[in-house]
Amino acid sequence: MAVFNPRQMFSNPTLPFVGTILGGLVPGEMVLVQGSVPPDADRFQIDFTCGSSTKPRADVAFHFNPRFNKKCVVCNSLQNERWGREEILHRMPFKVGAAFELVFLVLKDCFKVAVNGAHLVEYKHRVDLERVDTIMISGRVRIQVLGVVPPASNPVSPAASLTSLESEPVVSSSGDLRIPFTLSLGEGLSDRHRIIIKGQINKNGISFVVNLRESSGTNIALHLNPRMKKKDFIRNSYLGECWGPEEKSLECFPFSDGEYFEMIIICESQQFRVAVNGRHQLDYKHRVQDLTRIKQLEVLGDVSLLDVRVL
Repeated sequence: MAVFNPRQMFSNPTLPFVGTILGGLVPGEMVLVQGSVPPDADRFQIDFTCGSSTKPRADVAFHFNPRFNKKCVVCNSLQNERWGREEILHRMPFKVGAAFELVFLVLKDCFKVAVNGAHLVEYKHRVDLERVDTIMISGRVRIQVLGVVPPASNPVSPAASLTSLESEPVVSSSGDLRIPFTLSLGEGLSDRHRIIIKGQINKNGISFVVNLRESSGTNIALHLNPRMKKKDFIRNSYLGECWGPEEKSLECFPFSDGEYFEMIIICESQQFRVAVNGRHQLDYKHRVQDLTRIKQLEVLGDVSLLDVRVL
């Protein structure tokens, strides 16, 4: 995955790295880190800090520290030069000698972290987010790209450049987002339309559905159906009163029980492209060729919507 339309980006930084986050961080943004772990790695750390002072040492709002020798990830905060209580995750999502993609999703009350498309940990803020203005990286790690991506940007793929899109949302969180949710797509879809769905999986949820439907009748051009128990992400179309061949192959299941997600659906001339939490997940070839017939978005199932935008 490429970092798309970042408001700030660093390429191949020399470590130890200290970079100022211009304007600080705001809820909804993502910090994307693409890199690799060298064969001799023992640990590395990524710190979101309040300045870069060393004497006295700047407060660390979020200390993210994978330790390979102990096969754990340690999270903590430093305030007034004193470390707080460690939160230790006894899992190791990184592989020595392998590349990785790390996503820090910034929310009002916490950071949510995903590695290679899979949710890893949630860290509640102990320091006011407004104070965070610096990112530091050190240890045994190689970084290719570090990007700060605003909420409206699309970190999917170079082939899906969205720089020519209009940015007027059809609907946002100020609208009625109760489930079942339906939204008229006006004159229908066209090449380069983008749909952004932000929501939260209900606790102990079984599945939810996102449908792109024709304006009348029962035809569904795109049926997206994540199933939490089996960790299947089903894709299909319902045309002429019957379902077509089901698609469900996926590198990894991107949704977690009770967790926040952001799904981006890009309409291209030959296919839909779908990303979840900043990572490209799948391509789905059009089975309805006249995109202008697709005039309704529908969301059903075990999910709570936070924001829906069509750009």
